[in-house]
Amino acid sequence: MLAAAAAVLLFVAAVLIGRHIEDTDGTLFVDWPPLLASWDPHLGPGTPAALLVAAAVVAYAPALAARLPWRALLASAWATALAWTFSLALIDGWHRGVARRLTTRYEYLQVIDRFHDIPAALSTFTDHILIQGGPADDHWPAHIAGHPPAATVTFVLLDRIGLRGGGWAGVWCVAVGTTAVLAVLVAVRALAGERLARRAAPFLVLAPGAVWMGTSADAYFAAVAAWSVALLALAVTARTPGRTRAALGGSGLLFGLTCYLSYGLTLVALILAGVLLIARDRVRGLLPGLPYLLAGLAVVPLVFTLYGFDYWEAYHLLVDRYNQGAGGTRPYAYWVWANLACTVLVVGLATVAGLRGTGAVLIRRGPLGSPAVPEVRLALLVCAALLALLVADLSGMSKAETERIWLPFALWLLPACALLPRPRAWLAAQAGVALLVNHLLWTGW
Repeated sequence: MLAAAAAVLLFVAAVLIGRHIEDTDGTLFVDWPPLLASWDPHLGPGTPAALLVAAAVVAYAPALAARLPWRALLASAWATALAWTFSLALIDGWHRGVARRLTTRYEYLQVIDRFHDIPAALSTFTDHILIQGGPADDHWPAHIAGHPPAATVTFVLLDRIGLRGGGWAGVWCVAVGTTAVLAVLVAVRALAGERLARRAAPFLVLAPGAVWMGTSADAYFAAVAAWSVALLALAVTARTPGRTRAALGGSGLLFGLTCYLSYGLTLVALILAGVLLIARDRVRGLLPGLPYLLAGLAVVPLVFTLYGFDYWEAYHLLVDRYNQGAGGTRPYAYWVWANLACTVLVVGLATVAGLRGTGAVLIRRGPLGSPAVPEVRLALLVCAALLALLVADLSGMSKAETERIWLPFALWLLPACALLPRPRAWLAAQAGVALLVNHLLWTGW
């Protein structure tokens, strides 16, 4: 309770200080600091569904998660996460909450027609990252310039197969993004045991971060990254060499794709390293499968490089583009801690309390001691994700909008809730955060 109270105070401080900075200097470039949102109390068609899903999860999910067969639990978790995410998005209505989200002037669907020749667009991609100025400037919109081209190519390919427009793009992001819940459950079960995975399941399903999972492309990114980690966890616990090799190849392939969806998600490597640390007694058994991991990892970079995209040149140009825009003006001294206040809303007060619990576990057992204890393994996985998030924060390349940008890291903090007593009370707190945010604010995603 003390940890949760401290998180509330952090968020209140970020709101009050941010409001003062924005009113006096106007350097934050957000309407309702620390969130990219505006004050807009409202109800919508998704309100009854969101309330119903929240009440059902609080009342029944802990018991069901404990007794359902594992595969039935995974299916139920995905279905409930879909219902929760869509119902929150539909509080703003279909058009405003889903279909229009990825069609604004900053978003990927704005450049579909510029990718009619994908190889040509990739070979000249870096030419359009910087803002040159002048009426003839054809620089990419913010999100296209700010990410490697795999993100844009995904939506181009959706358009090519007939899933055109913001509605299909939004459905894709939510449907794929919510599978991240399954990936985290699979990884926790493999590394820390089924008991803790089952205890974490209701909190993953009812995550406040679903407000931004529906609808942003970062939900899709989060799922790809999460399955990369889950496959590595399956590799280190597989019982046959064939399964180990397949899981390693899949993990490498998805991590390579992750890096070409967002530059910042290279930090997922820290979570992957955490998996290896947790299962360090089995790492030697992975060495024969290392070529499969490296081969999988090479696929996506090789394809984009052969088509003429220079990853490192693009990243350095992005840094310049970032400093040309709001990122160069937003004060680091505020955002370096206000970003963490945003994260409080993404993960909820239960996760903050759970993080206190993981700290207690590691202090009691030692950071590397008792690796056979499931709670220690869970705590190490959560701490690896927390480390990745903190590195992203200190980098200065995540000033604002982290409520969506950090979804791939924040999801891995939620399993800390498995260490909490009285799950129903904490689940109610989680639901309350999401419902308040989506009903009181008009969020940017």
